[in-house]
Amino acid sequence: MSSYYYSPRPKSLGPDELPRTHSLKNKKSLERSRREASYGKNPLYGLHESLPSVSKVAIPKRRSEKREWTPMKASRHAQETVNPIRKICDSLAVPPNPAKAPIRLNLGDPTLTGNLPPSQAAIDAIHEVVDAHKHDGYGPAVGVAEARDAVVEKFSTPEARFTADDVILASGASHALDMAIVALADPGENILVPAPGFPLYNTLCQPNGIHTKQYNLKMNDGGLIDLEHLESLIDADTRAIIVNNPSNPTGVVFPKHHLEQILRLAFKHKLVIIADEIYGDLTYDGAVFHPMATLSPKVPIISVDGIAKRYLVPGWRLGWAIVHDRYGVLTEVKKGMIALSQKIVGPCALIQGALPKILRDTPEEYFDNIKDVIARNAAVVYEVLSRVPGLKPLRPQGAMYMMVGFDKDIFGEETNFMQGLITEESVYCLPGSAFNLPNWFRLVLTYDEEVTREACLRISSYCHKRLGPVNYLAPKRSMAMDDGSEGTISNDSD
Repeated sequence: MSSYYYSPRPKSLGPDELPRTHSLKNKKSLERSRREASYGKNPLYGLHESLPSVSKVAIPKRRSEKREWTPMKASRHAQETVNPIRKICDSLAVPPNPAKAPIRLNLGDPTLTGNLPPSQAAIDAIHEVVDAHKHDGYGPAVGVAEARDAVVEKFSTPEARFTADDVILASGASHALDMAIVALADPGENILVPAPGFPLYNTLCQPNGIHTKQYNLKMNDGGLIDLEHLESLIDADTRAIIVNNPSNPTGVVFPKHHLEQILRLAFKHKLVIIADEIYGDLTYDGAVFHPMATLSPKVPIISVDGIAKRYLVPGWRLGWAIVHDRYGVLTEVKKGMIALSQKIVGPCALIQGALPKILRDTPEEYFDNIKDVIARNAAVVYEVLSRVPGLKPLRPQGAMYMMVGFDKDIFGEETNFMQGLITEESVYCLPGSAFNLPNWFRLVLTYDEEVTREACLRISSYCHKRLGPVNYLAPKRSMAMDDGSEGTISNDSD
């Protein structure tokens, strides 16, 4: 049996280096060990002597075991992930008028008002999936086949056919947008986004080093896209145009000819369209929603949609991206989106299991009721606020919102105007600066009609106090306060 010994550590070796084990019978090995020791502090101690000088090799620092805890910074990616709505809402953290129940027209969650519940088909679908225990485990990262097939059955048309292989399910439309953006653009490249527009577009791009260029919507011309301004922003680093139709925050529905103009421009410059169509068929007053993919086979389009808004279940977090690509332009991009979907191993399996029934069995009457509520509220807001000097509501025809411009020379700076509405009237609206449109504010249109009217009358009263004495229509009825006492309005809904 061979005996072994440890060669003594040469004085020139560092504290992090271990001595080699040698056989007494192997003189060559021992001699090589001694030669290697002559190199000094050598992290490659024990390798062949013909290697380059070890002075060229970086020696990793060893953490000191006596080091004290120090505060750690968040990563640059985390620090650059900013949603402006949070910062703006923090600036409005002022106490409401205790004599008036709050009316929160600033929240874009249609479930909070209580008068627009999910469809019975959606509720039944969830119960069935939970009881069946067929969707309790992991599924494919891109989504289960039955759910993707259901998207095809519901949304594929003769003008824009697609298959389940073109569908990538996501944890909400926001996640689908994220995958599309990151798969399309590298750091330093840019994507064109609307102004005013959904602030999450910037939030998704910025931490990834992707720049956004904001093209204007012509608020004095029906909220349509300023096509000249859009085209002027295009450069060699532009990768895509995001088109949000119907629009959040304006509620504008782009007519067919306008969408075709956008597509011609995209074809001219060979740009991909990311079509954010989460509000889809939520249109009224005669407006018609045209999916962009149905209008041109020549332009590659990634359509983003989900169940949050039309089906009134934003907390269920299920959306999808559909890659319309008849000429193979987005083959690698789609592979990239599939790879990105693997970061979270697919969206909630239970909701995926319920999706076929939700899409198939929700009756049209359900959507008609939603659109009727929104349309009636839009009419009330426009009727009341268009009569107030210094206010300029933009009449919507879709989504769940209305934008109202105000004259800052009359009503002052935006933050002060919004804070005053809260402290005096207990009415909360979302400042237009959240959407890159200062001196406007956004209201939601999902409340009970009486609540919406009362909110508008309060806004009117607040504005008239700054214009001088004026008579205005009194509320139809007194409504109960939160504490049960009688007041101007309550937060209940029919």
